[in-house]
Amino acid sequence: MGKVVFSLLLALPLVTLGASADKKCVLSGSWRNELGSNMTISAVNAEGGFTGSYFTAVTATNKRILVSPLKGSQNSKSQRKQPTFGFTVSWTFSNSVTVFVGQCFMDDNGEESLKTMWLLRQEVGSPFADWKATRVGTNVFSRIKGQNVDESLRGDGAR
Repeated sequence: MGKVVFSLLLALPLVTLGASADKKCVLSGSWRNELGSNMTISAVNAEGGFTGSYFTAVTATNKRILVSPLKGSQNSKSQRKQPTFGFTVSWTFSNSVTVFVGQCFMDDNGEESLKTMWLLRQEVGSPFADWKATRVGTNVFSRIKGQNVDESLRGDGAR
């Protein structure tokens, strides 16, 4: 009897590890990054395309921040467990656009995160100002749990 219980206790971590390893990171849903920006991504279609909305918590403009549309693509929607993706946000409140590339990760606890790198291009008045037109950065997004889409896009009022 003791050997059976001991064997079961040894096997339990392997079963748990196998169960979490089978989980797939899913891009669709609501996400928040470390700066407090929120985005919602629709279901990914059969071709890997998706749309959504983005509400940034930070901006270099003095204009009122508005929800902006995003459009993107995920790599082959086959059996990838941690897919790569890219999307573009066309800002509705400024003359700029940002492209994000990243990967959806699932950790050992089943928590999902999006690790991204972005390029923001703002409009400038001449080729001589081109040097200041592009910014680069990184963001990590965590899934927002227990909120509906409208709540996640409103954020907490942080700007």
